[in-house]
Amino acid sequence: MHALKDFLTTDYGLLSAAVIALTLAMGGFYARYFARHIREDCERHDREQAAARRAH
Repeated sequence: MHALKDFLTTDYGLLSAAVIALTLAMGGFYARYFARHIREDCERHDREQAAARRAH
């Protein structure tokens, strides 16, 4: 219980909490960013493949 009190009330505990929150937020942002771009690249690839099949 003392560790939790230190974590929530001291300056180094609050900064640690801020770093943990920032790291999790960055991880979520990058996961969404990568997933969106992978999906867009796959869609573009599929469109290009379909166009190439129609051209031949």
